[in-house]
Amino acid sequence: MMQKRIGGEAPLDRLVLETLIQTAQDHLFIVDESGAILAVSPSSAAVYGMSREALCNTTVQALEADGVLSPSVSMEVMRTGRSAQLLQRTATGRQVIAEAHPIYWQGRLKRIISRSMDMTDVRLLQDEYALLQRRFNAHLSRGVGTGEADMEVPGLEIRSQVMREVAQLLERVAATDATVLMLGESGVGKTAFARQLHRWSRRGEGAFVDVNCAAIPESLFESEMFGYQPGAFSGAARQGKAGLLEQAHGGTLFLDEIGELPLAMQSKLLKVIQDGSLTRLGDTRSRQVDFRLVVATNQDLARRVEEGAFRLDLYYRLNVIPVTLPPLRERREDILGLAERQLETLNRRYGGEKVMHPHIWSELMSNDWPGNVRELENWLERAWLSADGEVIGAPVMAAPDTGKSAIPTVMASSVAANTNGTKLEAKDPEPLAPGQTLKSAMAAHERDILSTMADSYRSTYALAERLGISQPSVVRKLKRHGITLNPR
Repeated sequence: MMQKRIGGEAPLDRLVLETLIQTAQDHLFIVDESGAILAVSPSSAAVYGMSREALCNTTVQALEADGVLSPSVSMEVMRTGRSAQLLQRTATGRQVIAEAHPIYWQGRLKRIISRSMDMTDVRLLQDEYALLQRRFNAHLSRGVGTGEADMEVPGLEIRSQVMREVAQLLERVAATDATVLMLGESGVGKTAFARQLHRWSRRGEGAFVDVNCAAIPESLFESEMFGYQPGAFSGAARQGKAGLLEQAHGGTLFLDEIGELPLAMQSKLLKVIQDGSLTRLGDTRSRQVDFRLVVATNQDLARRVEEGAFRLDLYYRLNVIPVTLPPLRERREDILGLAERQLETLNRRYGGEKVMHPHIWSELMSNDWPGNVRELENWLERAWLSADGEVIGAPVMAAPDTGKSAIPTVMASSVAANTNGTKLEAKDPEPLAPGQTLKSAMAAHERDILSTMADSYRSTYALAERLGISQPSVVRKLKRHGITLNPR
């Protein structure tokens, strides 16, 4: 075996250690407190471009100086005295994730154990998984209908094809306890879909514990997540406290912004996932926990792993069922339902019966909504509150980064203000027919527009472009009013 004598091991202990090193799948190094390399696993030679004999006759300082280890994770442990994980480039041009852990004896650092994994293999696995995922989605698409009522989900507005596929995938995996990784931009609705996944699951009667990892200070994270015993630290509650992990027992734990989880907490979370148990601060006994884990992030976790900011082993544990929620600009068919639901919510919240002017829909459908569903809901709330009367106009409130004004421009059905601040009363709206409601009048107006334009456009795509809405929305509206295209 190509290694130096590591210490005063008994023969059996030496045999155990030799077997561990020889059979290690990772690239294993054992280093002493001075940086001298005592032992390496066979796989290390190919990755670092040196024989095991050469590696065991040098130091990590020399390897870092020669560019073989760039940088050395063992030297990071020697500098900080703590475990470390980083992205490493080798002299052979490979990119590996390396982690190292200190071993203390009688209060002094005596050994460092490091292991690394070649990211080339990881990328191949990711490519294979992506191919399987595309094939699965293609199979799922063939089984999904195109009717508007194909997927009715209480509490969610799902009208676009892509979101029906997402919902059907979640409904299928809900019966299992597989970890789900929600991916997508901020505000796309990851929390809403995580709640729905919980409702569909066998744990639906249990607790749904929603944790925003970015909102808890790192100094409080462990006590909040794992709980504590009475007197565990200064200021601890007299009766102690069950942590969020315990509170999720029998239910679902949703960790939002998982990419912001501190590295130290990543290690502790990984242990809970692997062992199914945790220990409160100040306690000596472990407690069993059983929960369904759902996590979400708007970051590229694979890139975070490469940057050394996220543990590779935790990434593998979380990336079981990845589900990507597309941004609102890629599923504009959902905007109508989301807006109608938000309007109902606002009417209940503020005690009104407001409706939206027909012209507002072109504004809603044409905006890219960089903040997604959250931005749409906030936009509508501002429009509701700024409307003078029972009809919400069409405010021009573009996203902050577009540079456009965020001041509402009130349409003909509301009151405008001139630059001097005096109010200009808009023209009186045309009176409604006897017994006619505002909603039915607007529906009739929509029907008249579509009926007239149906004689001028050969396709629903061309009509959608002219109206400033999506093609599926045009199809639904034509069907609702019983209109067919009949170009002359």
